[in-house]
Amino acid sequence: MTSRILICDDSALARKQMAKALPQGLADDILFANGGQEALDILQEKKADLLFLDLNMPEPDGYQVLESIRKHDLPVLTIVVSGDIQPEARERVRKLGAIDFIKKPTDTRQVARLLEEYGFYRPSELENTAFNDANLHNNGHISPSISVSLNDYLQETANVAMGRSSDLLARLLRVFVKQPVPKVAFIANSELHMAISAAQREDDYSAVCQGFTGAGIAGEALLLFEDASFREMAELLHYDVLEGESVNVEVLMDMSSILFGAFINGIGDQLDLKLGLSHPTVLGQHRPLNELLDHHSQREEQLLCIEISYVLENRDIHCNMLILLTEDSIPFLEKRLAYLVD
Repeated sequence: MTSRILICDDSALARKQMAKALPQGLADDILFANGGQEALDILQEKKADLLFLDLNMPEPDGYQVLESIRKHDLPVLTIVVSGDIQPEARERVRKLGAIDFIKKPTDTRQVARLLEEYGFYRPSELENTAFNDANLHNNGHISPSISVSLNDYLQETANVAMGRSSDLLARLLRVFVKQPVPKVAFIANSELHMAISAAQREDDYSAVCQGFTGAGIAGEALLLFEDASFREMAELLHYDVLEGESVNVEVLMDMSSILFGAFINGIGDQLDLKLGLSHPTVLGQHRPLNELLDHHSQREEQLLCIEISYVLENRDIHCNMLILLTEDSIPFLEKRLAYLVD
């Protein structure tokens, strides 16, 4: 039994991982879409029976794709594959018509089990055809390989780690955390305050940082918390006192503890590496962003910067987390990428 399969993800690494997770001999054609609109165009032409769909993509994102599939009654079954593991995310995609949910990174055994459960996979009926990149197609055209860059690798790794930290935050606060596409850039220290999204807002920020190290990798995590968000965050954390400098510091420390720990552990697990965290330090409070990041501007080193913007749905709470990796970390990351895509 064979099926026409479409894999939709804005990450080249995720598309390759999902394709390799499919049982041997399953698909006549594996089609790829690197965004929601491209996937919808393929589905309009009735080229796929089964869709593996990411959620966190530039618009239209996975939720919007599911809405369009339902609106236009497109004949495809959809399994969501996402790093966003919040219980609310799972519930929302099921209500929009997804038949199941697979968390990233993809587990081959879970994929096979689900496909067998839904009638797409019967091992006894498949030939023992080895999977290789020559089987892959991109929007109907044969693609001999899928190229994965270091930026793409880091973006997808950050996406999975972000899912863990957002899930922890969502469960603790009973909120839904909107999942952005992580931004990855190789920039100079002096350009840091101009490169991040928070610089586009005029509000003052408070910041806390925490260093981390492992075998072959080092850097620091920064949490930039918008001052206007402190009171509402204190309410969500059920503080008895909602205002004051000591409360603001407590909010900073609690938020960094929640987000840094889950995110850094998520990165370490994917790199198969134990990362140690130093003690958190408050960089400053109620100051413009460029002043908070001034200690970086005096250094000449280039950094690999991963930016995550956390927004709590229906709440006026904004914070940005930056993961800054040193130049010396790049050789280790390149080796891990080469091993992963080999």
